[in-house]
Amino acid sequence: MTAKPFFIVSSGRSGTAMLVKALKAAAGITIEHEYMVHIVQPLAVRRYQGLATAEEARAVLSSTHGAALIYAQTALWGDSSNKLSWLIPELAAVFPDARFIHLVRDGRKVASSFFHKLADECYDDRSAGILADYLYDPKRVPAPPPEKKYWWPQPKRGDPFAAEFERFDQFQRIAWHWMEVNRTIIEGLKAVPDDRRCFCRLEDLCSDRFFVAALFKFLGLPYREDYAAAFSRPHNVNRPVDTLLTPDQAEQFDWIAGGMMERLAYRGRAEYVVNY
Repeated sequence: MTAKPFFIVSSGRSGTAMLVKALKAAAGITIEHEYMVHIVQPLAVRRYQGLATAEEARAVLSSTHGAALIYAQTALWGDSSNKLSWLIPELAAVFPDARFIHLVRDGRKVASSFFHKLADECYDDRSAGILADYLYDPKRVPAPPPEKKYWWPQPKRGDPFAAEFERFDQFQRIAWHWMEVNRTIIEGLKAVPDDRRCFCRLEDLCSDRFFVAALFKFLGLPYREDYAAAFSRPHNVNRPVDTLLTPDQAEQFDWIAGGMMERLAYRGRAEYVVNY
């Protein structure tokens, strides 16, 4: 019997690894982290930029995630991947019974984590420039290889930051990404029935076991108190140091992403410190 699918969508650097660890502790579930990323990430960017059709995206997702569901050995199969955030309509079409979890984190912490811990694979100047050249003339400029560092979305025509983006530095590009990926997730999930989508803040999962239990209930999984322990300390951290934004970065972030911070109820809160 084909497994039932669920997808955790986010900006990345939002506790997806912790959530994967917590869910893996339960029986009857298989969960991946960025499944088939070398295929899905370029597809997601090409789809967002209008270079891949919905039909192409659905076909790829059927051959990757669809095949994994058929051969799964558990009742539930999920993928936790910020790359899927750009493909929600296609996922919902291919897997009409799928459940979606929108996981968010204070954007200042996400931007700092990307900037300080994944600097060589997220919106660096050279890779962003290469993708920009390809997006400008995809018929003549060869597509970048399917490495993570190249495939991060850039503003489309009509985006409020389209003109400024080519002058953005790496931190500003990351701030735009956090804002735009959450906007895309919110828009994409509007067409998903209420009972098949769930909104979670990482800060809530880390501070109150009630939210962890509610998440397990949403997926139809039995909950044990020890599952919440997975959120007691960060995971997937190659540099266990927390860096607060500088005043200049905080101002840049608010200019670019302040509206989304307001929408997700983070604006006005003091930036917190992560203890490793």
